[in-house]
Amino acid sequence: MEPNTQKLIHSFGALADLGQEVADTGDFMEMVRTSLHLLLGTLAIRRGAIIECPTHHLPEDMSTNLLAVWGVGDEYQPKFEVEDADREMFLNAPDGAIVLVQSPKSKVQSPSSDLRSEVSTVRGPRFPGGEPDWGGGSGWVEETPGVTAESSPVFFDRYTTELQQQGFDLIIPMVVRGELTGLVLLGGKASGDPFSADDLEVIKSMVRHIGVGIHTHRLLGEVKQQVIENRRLYEDLRAIYRDTVRAFAAAIDIKDKYTKGHSDRVGKYSEIIARELGFGEEEIEGMAIAGYLHDVGKLVVERDIINAPYRIDAKQSSELNRHPAAGYEILSPIHHPYADIPLMAKYHHERMDGRGYPDGLTDEQIPLGAKIVTLADSFDAMTTDRPYKTRRTFDEVILDLRHNTGSQFDPIVVVAFCRALMKELNGETKKRRFAKMLGKNYLDASKDIPLLTELLAELDPNTKTAAAGG
Repeated sequence: MEPNTQKLIHSFGALADLGQEVADTGDFMEMVRTSLHLLLGTLAIRRGAIIECPTHHLPEDMSTNLLAVWGVGDEYQPKFEVEDADREMFLNAPDGAIVLVQSPKSKVQSPSSDLRSEVSTVRGPRFPGGEPDWGGGSGWVEETPGVTAESSPVFFDRYTTELQQQGFDLIIPMVVRGELTGLVLLGGKASGDPFSADDLEVIKSMVRHIGVGIHTHRLLGEVKQQVIENRRLYEDLRAIYRDTVRAFAAAIDIKDKYTKGHSDRVGKYSEIIARELGFGEEEIEGMAIAGYLHDVGKLVVERDIINAPYRIDAKQSSELNRHPAAGYEILSPIHHPYADIPLMAKYHHERMDGRGYPDGLTDEQIPLGAKIVTLADSFDAMTTDRPYKTRRTFDEVILDLRHNTGSQFDPIVVVAFCRALMKELNGETKKRRFAKMLGKNYLDASKDIPLLTELLAELDPNTKTAAAGG
């Protein structure tokens, strides 16, 4: 096989390996290091470095970042300042241009029309009346658009000495989609042979691959940052929405002077139950909102009925019972970020046995969210003082749950509620949410845990009936 053919096959193999490396979604820095090693190994180049240029050429953001280096010592830490003029030079250079660092040791194979179009310097003496020394003279100027001795910036005035000292002969700008992604610095070949036109083509192709990989990584980083920013904005909007809803719920409760904080507590109890049932965070948030807004329909009920210091009569009760349907009408036109909130407000007084209102739904017809709000609402009603009755003891609450599970309350919801309360009494949760809402002395772990244990033992969460009281 001809040497040139072998070299071509080797180069194609290296390009394939490099393409796979760049496409890999693994560690970015490892990808860059491996890419540099592939590039150097393909042409047996002594040393090299890959430098990332800043995305935005702001005055305070001009410093380059060394991504990988080989053959010049770990202590080498180049810090170039890529100014606007430098950036313009590299961006205006021919596609895949290779810039020759002016050094007596720099070697490129004798010229051809193809080769001369690939290589240029941006600084150096003209050679009056003759050709430059292509075998490693002091350098030359190639007349290409945007890269001339007259128009070149002072980049090489600043850094030529450093580049020469480190033994770098070539600079290849990585330009992707009109953006200067970075620079690849290369030294001479280990054999001492000059770079041929074929060598330069391979270098350009491989550098283009590397540039695309770095550019893609940069884009992914920007996308991730945008996602983080959007997520932060979304969280802020959610917090504003929730605070607004809670303020609205407080305004609802103001109408009922006997139940201050009722809607807020129902929202928190609903959230606790949903979390115990394994709901996702979005659903848990939605359940809290549903709890806060469950009594919004009371806005259409006469204040005298809501604040009656006695048990209301049948006519007044009928008026009060309008509030779930009224709440549905109020909430339905609003675009909520959580599903079924209007239905939860409408059905939070439905019962498993069909004796609830407004529609007399039974069991499976009632949304699970509404069943959660039903228990949260009832529990808060049982454990707060009303004008016509004092709140029940915990023993009485357990008795009510035992008696009404399967008829009014869904056993699955009751079990989740009791388990959440049990965890707090056992000290398994840091937050003392029940104790805070019920008052310091309402719960007594030594007495209440046995009651909850007994109730949980009686209930079968896999059925819709209670083992007792049904």
